[in-house]
This record gives sequence, structure tokens and C-alpha cells, in this order.
Amino acid sequence: MSAWTTGLRRTGWMAAAAGILLAGGHVYAADASSAASAASSEIAPAERLLFMSTHLKGVQPHTELDYAVDRTRPAAREKDTVKVLVLSADNANGDALVSDHGGKVEVPGEGLPCNPVILYFLEHDIAEMEQLTGGQRRYFQRRVRLALAASPAITPVIRDAQGKKVTAKQIVIQPYLDDPNSARFSQYIGKRYTFVMSEAVPGQVLLIRTEVPGANNDFAHPVQSETLSYQGALRSLSPLPGKKAPDKDVNAPRASR
Repeated sequence: MSAWTTGLRRTGWMAAAAGILLAGGHVYAADASSAASAASSEIAPAERLLFMSTHLKGVQPHTELDYAVDRTRPAAREKDTVKVLVLSADNANGDALVSDHGGKVEVPGEGLPCNPVILYFLEHDIAEMEQLTGGQRRYFQRRVRLALAASPAITPVIRDAQGKKVTAKQIVIQPYLDDPNSARFSQYIGKRYTFVMSEAVPGQVLLIRTEVPGANNDFAHPVQSETLSYQGALRSLSPLPGKKAPDKDVNAPRASR
């Protein structure tokens, strides 16, 4: 079962958070205490918006949602396209498929009704943090979950989507800002996560972004960033024999980066 799922079931969260590990197998009780405190509370609005909302409600079967991914690293830049194929209406069967340049991606999130592209992005992020720092992915995952469980502000914003202004909700967190163990990965202390959700686009995920600031907490010139942005929808990808599948829906909103 996905640890994101377990986190929302508070009994599992408390048990798992009793020992949070970093490289070397050290256990940090300060984080366990914070996790236990979060475990005793109700699901926070930010968690509910990102993980417990039925983002794919209203999406027709055999609809593909396309997202552009732009990863920027020192002296390197990578682009990708992530696709979410909704097989059942409203994703009622929980069988939406996720793929990227490497093909189908297994996204751990059994039982969560959210758009699986959120879990795809977060799983990729924590795997990268593990690789870059030598820490353990469970540690970074729980830092993100604790930051969301701390009830960060959900701010109404206006964003562009295919040349139109749409209303959206924005969540911003910095999971490592007050981390007592951040000296082990000091270059990522200020790392910022931004989630922008809007009911104006199918799947409701307008943008997800992470940024590692430059010197002196300079977010205008981040040393590392990753952005996933909604690009549009393809409908009826499995046409009846003898019928051509329609082109991309020209009315589908296209989010700006």
C-alpha cells in the first residue's frame, strides 16, 4: 500500500512515523514527535485538496490528460510529457494509467481518489532527493506529508489557462525549512513546493513546481527546478472500428508555465 495512502489513515501514519531514518540508519525522535502530533489530528485541508478530492470527476472514459514536465539542473535541462489515461468515467474504477517517456509508470496510491499525476510528481521528487543526498526516501516523503498536515494556507489565485483567466487554489510548502536534520542536505533547506489546482481544467491539476533557491534564498534564479503543467486533453482515444479518433480538444484549457 502506498505510504501516501497510509499517511492519510492516521493510525498507519503514527506507527510509521515512530522512526524516521536518514543515511546511516539514525532515528530522530524530534521528527517522530512531530509526526505523532500530526497523526492525532484530522486530515488537513491541504491534504484533502491534494489527495482526497475526486479530481477526475467529470472526465469521460478513454480521455488522455497531457502534462508538460520541465526539469532544470545546473548545466542541464530535460523535458518530458506525462500522460494520464482515464479508462472509466470519473475514474470510478480507480484504473487511470500514468505514462512518461519510459512507458507505463506504476504509481503507488491505492484507494486515493486524486489525480495520479500528483503522486507521480511527488514519487519522482522524493526518489531524486534520495539519490542526490544519500538519505532515505521515507524520510523525505514524511517531511512533505508533515508540511501538508500542518495546514498550510490555501490561497485563491487567478492563473492563465489557454489565454483565459481562471480561478485556482494555491498551496506552498517548504518541508525542510525547520528540519532539525537539514544540515545533512543544507543546499535543499529552502526547497519550495507549489501546487496550483483549478476546477477549470480536466483533472484539476494546473501546475506543480519545486524550486531550490539560489544564493541568499534567491527564487528568481533557482539552481534547480521542476515544473509539471497541464497542456490539454485528448478524448475518445479508442474509437469504434472505421471511425477516426478526434484531434486534441481545442477547447481544453492550456496552462501557462
